Amino acid sequence: MTVIALSDGAPNTFDGTAPDRVCCRPTRAELHAFPSPTPARGRALVYAGGGYLRLIHDKEGVEIAQWLNTLGLDAYVLVHRLPGQDGHPFDTALQDGLCALAHLAALPPLPLLHVGLSSGGHLAGVMACQPTPMTVAGAVIAYAPLNANHRDHKAPRGKPDYPPPEKQAFYDAWPIGIAGEPHGLPRCPVFLAYALHDTVVPVDHALNLLKAAQAHGLDVEAHLFPQAEHGFALRQRGGTHDQWPTLAARWMGDRLGR
Repeated sequence: MTVIALSDGAPNTFDGTAPDRVCCRPTRAELHAFPSPTPARGRALVYAGGGYLRLIHDKEGVEIAQWLNTLGLDAYVLVHRLPGQDGHPFDTALQDGLCALAHLAALPPLPLLHVGLSSGGHLAGVMACQPTPMTVAGAVIAYAPLNANHRDHKAPRGKPDYPPPEKQAFYDAWPIGIAGEPHGLPRCPVFLAYALHDTVVPVDHALNLLKAAQAHGLDVEAHLFPQAEHGFALRQRGGTHDQWPTLAARWMGDRLGR
């Protein structure tokens, strides 16, 4: 693994020990590069969750990157700064993501996949809406608060705004998959994996994107798992959601032309 600094600041440090490290106070934007052990057929930009309050670095970043390596993908885990923390603006995660895209665009060309879980899935959706000279093959998004944290589209209705204000402002600026918000419609195919009975991130987020896909002719494949809990990632295997990595791998293979 190689650390690539994308901004000024001290190197990031992590709380806890592997395999459960989290980054509670990112000090700079970084890419943690995990090269494929075989000639790469594509690249993946990986976004860990943590509710834009921290980053679940190992479970939703490193472990995802290592899985993608087994599929012949070079994987880059983005450690991004957090909205409202240490004076960072509401869109700091997007700005750090754009720096990551610029870095990858300067490498020899390979198709790109955005891969994100939980709030990292929201950021993956935001990044899938951005113009880039690279060929973006798709976005893989799991149990992500894509749109129903927006103040006008909340589920459940009436839930309070999220602190800090910059975090809520980012959700309001980028609802992903609302038919009436065209700037938040992904420019690439999307694969969704959600927990049907998730109370942390209700399935409404996925359903809204599916409605937008129907209205706008988007390419979206969605899987709902009744036994899954929020945060299943690659660890929780006690239900049919143990098949989501296989389904996602097949889908990515199709997008990359196998």
